[in-house]
Amino acid sequence: METILIKALQLILSLSILVVVHEFGHFLFARIFKIRVEKFYLFFNPWFSLFKFKPKNSETEYGIGWLPLGGYVKISGMIDESMDKEQMAQPPQPWEFRSKPAWQRLLVMVGGVLFNFILAIFIFAMMLFAWGDSYIPFKAVKTGMEFPAVAKEAGFQDKDILISADGEELAHRGGIVYMNTVMRFIDAKEVVVERDGKEVTITLPEDFADKAIADKEVPPYSFWVSPVVDSVIANSGAGKIGLTKGDSIVAVNNVAVKSNGQAIREFKKANKDSLVQVSFYRDTTLITTAAKLDSTGALGYYPKLDLASLIKKDEYGFFASLPAGAALGVNTLKGYVAQARFVFSKQGVKQLSGFAGIGNMFPPVWDWHAFWAMTAFLSIILAFMNILPIPALDGGHIMFLLYEVITRRQPGMKFMEYAQIAGMLFILLLLIVANGNDILRIFFK
Repeated sequence: METILIKALQLILSLSILVVVHEFGHFLFARIFKIRVEKFYLFFNPWFSLFKFKPKNSETEYGIGWLPLGGYVKISGMIDESMDKEQMAQPPQPWEFRSKPAWQRLLVMVGGVLFNFILAIFIFAMMLFAWGDSYIPFKAVKTGMEFPAVAKEAGFQDKDILISADGEELAHRGGIVYMNTVMRFIDAKEVVVERDGKEVTITLPEDFADKAIADKEVPPYSFWVSPVVDSVIANSGAGKIGLTKGDSIVAVNNVAVKSNGQAIREFKKANKDSLVQVSFYRDTTLITTAAKLDSTGALGYYPKLDLASLIKKDEYGFFASLPAGAALGVNTLKGYVAQARFVFSKQGVKQLSGFAGIGNMFPPVWDWHAFWAMTAFLSIILAFMNILPIPALDGGHIMFLLYEVITRRQPGMKFMEYAQIAGMLFILLLLIVANGNDILRIFFK
């Protein structure tokens, strides 16, 4: 229960920061162009608000709603989620959104996305300034990597040492930037590996990225680890069969295994409600016994994996951290955009996550480094999702404004109303699917 509470608090704080910054982007540009902002709210407030305050001589009411699904600024003279048809039926006023030139309205709508991306860059920069950048160059991992079947079909072999993808050196980074390297790898045209002391160039098939994303054996590579036991979890299946440090697992259910990854895959194939047969060597003695897996399908041991000596760390001064943060923000955006193209595939829809899934990405203990990394990542997601040309999102308004700039004609108010409703229904459908996936994962994992 405590773990769930910590994750929930991190999620709420992170989303609150992102929503306030996003809406402040709209608010700032609106005020620059002297457009009246009637409300500035964190969370939505149908029927009532948890808190509201209107400063003296201010046109804007500030508040906190009770429905934590985002936030909004209500801008005068604009068709938005408030669907204020009564105001739109009145003659346009000079302080209203609809009375301003198209380029000003365009900047107002871009403001939220722009501020979210700037926030992500700033967070990344300050993280690099405070903690530096720790990573493991793959070329330094002399034991090489292990690859699933889809990667082997493309030409990779177990124990290949990854060098570069399309000329860029590959390195392992933890946390949310991990996927940057993964996407660079699967989207590459050519990957260079070291095999038997020689560099080999592998030309990836055009459909490799699609197959890698759809493959259940993700990620498309992992560190090759020998199935030699380093430590055992107390009261686990491994502990109960007497598995101890130095033992080497050689077979699971009579299937020979040469790596720890192969052993894990065989454990996952086994029925969790029945015993699994494990064969291992202790010195020169072969021992075969039956063991009980835990609820996740694990035996309960850790293999020997010493990567600490390979970790490199780059330190950044304040001014050097700013361009490095910008580069990290751009690369993270590229990685997310590359992933987003799979969203509407069959596998992609299954992988959509709602609030529970996002909250589960936060650590079970409060960790400021992980918190800020996730906040920066979510800020990029929010920016990207909002720029999509879907009515009811900023991107939908931008699309109609660009149409107006090009054709010099505004779309009709009725059309805008129907488009707004259609967009809101589509977003509601996505929310239902994403949060429905979370529920299915909880009860049928």
